[in-house]
Amino acid sequence: MTSWQCVRLIAGIFILLSLALGIPGSPVFISQWFLAFTAFVGANLLQSALTKWCLLESILRKIGVQPGC
Repeated sequence: MTSWQCVRLIAGIFILLSLALGIPGSPVFISQWFLAFTAFVGANLLQSALTKWCLLESILRKIGVQPGC
């Protein structure tokens, strides 16, 4: 996997997990404050699309994940 694929995979996992933990109808509901984490991940995806820079991708490259195209 390339670094950009890993970023999208991790973001997707975090969004789905935070939704499961933050929606009151979920069987694993903990607190609605987990929805703030969903917003944080979305904001970071928006920021990376506008600036063409993503902190997670930089971190993944430093630990040896192959850069994408």
